[in-house]
Amino acid sequence: MIDELVQRLKDANQQKSEFVHLMDSFKDPYLVLIACILSLRTNDRTTYPATLRMLELAKTPKEMKSVDVKDLARAIYPVGFYENKAEQIIELSRQIDEELGGKVPDEIDELCKFKGVGRKTANLVLSRGFNKPAICVDVHVHRIFNRLGYVHTKTPEETEFALRKKLPVKHWIDINTLLVTHGQNICKPIKPKCNECPISEFCSKVL
Repeated sequence: MIDELVQRLKDANQQKSEFVHLMDSFKDPYLVLIACILSLRTNDRTTYPATLRMLELAKTPKEMKSVDVKDLARAIYPVGFYENKAEQIIELSRQIDEELGGKVPDEIDELCKFKGVGRKTANLVLSRGFNKPAICVDVHVHRIFNRLGYVHTKTPEETEFALRKKLPVKHWIDINTLLVTHGQNICKPIKPKCNECPISEFCSKVL
């Protein structure tokens, strides 16, 4: 069932947001990390131009650690908690450059040591930045897998660990992009477009 479900989502070729396209294009773990930090509690329409403005200031930890925090805050405004995120990005850039030899860690526990970096961000860095099997569970992945009836969990973290046991590893890297896109276009939190859904026959419609 899950293999066909994933294939149908791929075949549907739904419209990705500009930010999702941008994240898919990043191969540098550092860029994935700082873009993901910007995206927390902020919609893609706001995060996409803010990320582009941020990257005009710096694209490496060495460059970013020297950016004035007020300049970075102005560049990323109006993402949520923009002042805190500016301080966070500059500090972790300093840590990466000065304490880690300029290299982003490729282990989830090490990534989660950075202030403000949780499992969602760490998993995205591993999957998108390092191409390592990891399941990034955001609100879309959590909602849709529960709506399908594939898992029965109460939090995104519970969903991640449930999927680690159940979802075939071959789908781990792609599943976030597929379900984020599906959640933005079809399987919305309120009034999902079930009549347009390519995987409706697999869905238990747990609302």
